[in-house]
Amino acid sequence: MTAAARETGAALEQGRGHGTALHTSARIMVATRAVQARFSRHPRVALILGTGLGGLADAMTVETSIGYADIPQFPLSSVESHAGRLVCGTLAGQTVVAMQGRFHRYEGYSLQQVTFPVRVLRALGAEILIVSNACGSMRADWAVGDLMVITDHINLLGDNPLIGANDDALGPRFPDMSAPYDVGLRSHAHAVAAERGIALRDGVYVAVTGPNLETRAEYRWLRGMGADVVGMSTVPEVIVAVHGGMRVLGLSVITDRCIPETLEPATVEKILAVAAAAEPKLTSLVTGVVGRL
Repeated sequence: MTAAARETGAALEQGRGHGTALHTSARIMVATRAVQARFSRHPRVALILGTGLGGLADAMTVETSIGYADIPQFPLSSVESHAGRLVCGTLAGQTVVAMQGRFHRYEGYSLQQVTFPVRVLRALGAEILIVSNACGSMRADWAVGDLMVITDHINLLGDNPLIGANDDALGPRFPDMSAPYDVGLRSHAHAVAAERGIALRDGVYVAVTGPNLETRAEYRWLRGMGADVVGMSTVPEVIVAVHGGMRVLGLSVITDRCIPETLEPATVEKILAVAAAAEPKLTSLVTGVVGRL
């Protein structure tokens, strides 16, 4: 990174959270140029790897890896299971960039900060976003370790990353969200799953703030409103991706059962162990989907 880029990034950092849409565009430009200085190719596909799922990047042919601390304007991940770097290279013949670690509202970041990397991924050239997460299932007939394609979502974060001044160059003021998860990409996922013998569910993801897990009463309420699984991420990133004109595929790994009638305490250790065990299936699925694009 050049000294000029660092100085520009530092100056813009002082206005974080208080700037106009123009400032947002300038921050995106600075971060994008910093990545392009180390990876000149334009990725078609971007990946966001959720809790315990960062090993999916091992399936890539990696050309460069950039720590978030080396990208101006990027937040820094405070979650131990998130590596905190941008991995650039190829996967199944496609040029891709993968975020090994994401950001969450519960870390204290605004949703604009949480989703800033998606803006950069789009500016780098990515047209498709594949986002993964670990989640809890409120479906009694689904098992821990199952994979799910997200068909729709519910935003219970109490906020929206598009609040504030809108830059029409980034996307429309009122983006349509009738189909945030691309039907064609979902079809590819099911076709790959069938070919490779991977059980794949369809369901609705609800995002809550966390960091605590939910009570029995909350699980009953979430289930009653039509959610199949619950997590603490993904929805803000998808909103911004759709705002920016990206096609989105959302994939969840069910790491714990959130059935009020039989609820048992969950621990981070158990959740990470289940995510790690399911990771080979997710890697196979994502690799197959990218290979079909």
